[in-house]
Amino acid sequence: MPEAYIYDHVRTPRGRGKPDGALHEVTSLRLAETALRAIRDRNGLDTKLVDDVVLGCVDPVGEAGGDIARAAALVADYGDHVPGVQLNRFCASGLDAVNFAAAQVMAGQQDMAVAGGVESMSRVGIGASGGAWPVDPAIAIKSYFMPQGVSADLIATKYGFSRDDVDAYAVESQKRAARSWEEGRFARSVVPVRDVNNLIILDHDEHMRPGTDMQSLGALKPSFVQMGEMGGFDAVAVDAHPEIEGVNHVHHAGNSSGIVDGAAAVLIGNREVGNAAGLKPRARIRAFANIGSEPAMMLTGPVDVTEKLFRRSGMTRDDIDLFELNEAFASVVLRYRQAFDIDPDKLNVCGGAIAMGHPLGATGAMILGTVLDELERTDRTTALVTLCIGAGMGTATIIERV
Repeated sequence: MPEAYIYDHVRTPRGRGKPDGALHEVTSLRLAETALRAIRDRNGLDTKLVDDVVLGCVDPVGEAGGDIARAAALVADYGDHVPGVQLNRFCASGLDAVNFAAAQVMAGQQDMAVAGGVESMSRVGIGASGGAWPVDPAIAIKSYFMPQGVSADLIATKYGFSRDDVDAYAVESQKRAARSWEEGRFARSVVPVRDVNNLIILDHDEHMRPGTDMQSLGALKPSFVQMGEMGGFDAVAVDAHPEIEGVNHVHHAGNSSGIVDGAAAVLIGNREVGNAAGLKPRARIRAFANIGSEPAMMLTGPVDVTEKLFRRSGMTRDDIDLFELNEAFASVVLRYRQAFDIDPDKLNVCGGAIAMGHPLGATGAMILGTVLDELERTDRTTALVTLCIGAGMGTATIIERV
């Protein structure tokens, strides 16, 4: 079976996902185009070698709808022959796009693909695509539907994480992200977003608050008390998990992932096409997996999918040099760390979505690139990338430097 190699990756900076964010004026299509052009131009890539463009997008409606991957390939001048496909597995869409492309290469059906994701949360808006899960009783009742923030608080309650615990993790994420920018860890991979006059609109992650401390976070009120208590979702949580007496609400904007805009692209191919293009592989996709997990707890899917991936790959925690888990909420990371007894110095070492933001469909590809850069910087070998997913799922990928 052919190997699937990572030849390169890029991402845009993440702009605040609000009308006053720097990237609000930039369409979803232009964000995706920025990533696709960068991955082509910096590698001198002849797009005749590209068999597909695969982009994750969680809210593919309006300007982001209509198969944005194909539209982005065309506007980025990849040539009419390059097709495109958009996929959606909620927050793991960007990583699943990479896995989808890798699977095609490993099956021998494609030689090279560009995978990644895009999300303009300031322009399209979270939840814009709707769905039956939160509103149709046929699925909402059966799956113990509750907002993700309440599920995050349920995780904190069940597994014993206090307000101080989740706030302390958030402070550390901000410190790590700030240090990573200061040390130039992202310099190789972040490409600026420019306007029609080629002037830079944004060249850094805009959401970060490096001055965050325990005192400033302590002043924030929990965000999900009202929907939990008055909305009735605390009762849903207790019904799903009667071992708890009630939900301890500990999450707020400062220890949850930020709403941002951004895009990412990863160049995937077999060895032969890389040689033909004069490219040197940076890593190979060693294994990947998806899983469904309990929909009420919802955000513990990374634990379940990592266990599955270890079984399928024959690897263990000790075989992994670095772990990268999307920081949807602080309790998600703390539970993952607890489940596998992971050294904190091996997990999200450059900071994460609490500090830099979570552009939904793009995040999985972004954090894959982040951990690959960090493997190279520290001369380590193997990393595991994973994300929690709405409705109770998990996706994970193991990469290995070559």
